[in-house]
Amino acid sequence: MKIVSACLAGIPCRWDGKAKPCQQILQLVENQEAIPLCPEELWWLTTPREQAEIQQDGSVKTINGNDVTEKYLAGAQKVLELAKLMWCREVIFKSKSPSCGCGKIFDGTFSETLIAGDGICTKLLKDNHIKVITEENLQ
Repeated sequence: MKIVSACLAGIPCRWDGKAKPCQQILQLVENQEAIPLCPEELWWLTTPREQAEIQQDGSVKTINGNDVTEKYLAGAQKVLELAKLMWCREVIFKSKSPSCGCGKIFDGTFSETLIAGDGICTKLLKDNHIKVITEENLQ
């Protein structure tokens, strides 16, 4: 069983209240091969919510300067717990997200500038030997 970003499965849970459906992800969920989760919603972040990015110091702040690091860490921990319960070895997450980004994330300036890095949840999963890819890496 795989975990996939809920927004890729058509669930409107992104910060802007929208989804980013991906046909391959929709098919995995429909075939009961994947479970959609949103790390940000798992720890009481509302939808819609203020746009957030990882800062240079590793904290997560919203565009208005609110520190939401603890909520992002708590949501990531919940995803890890669920992944372990499900014996999940692969996750497909939304690219560039402060939670789910894998390999590239926004730089924390809210200027849409990308830098090398992983989202909070992705990093935790990788640190626990769970493979993470994004919808951009699907065949």
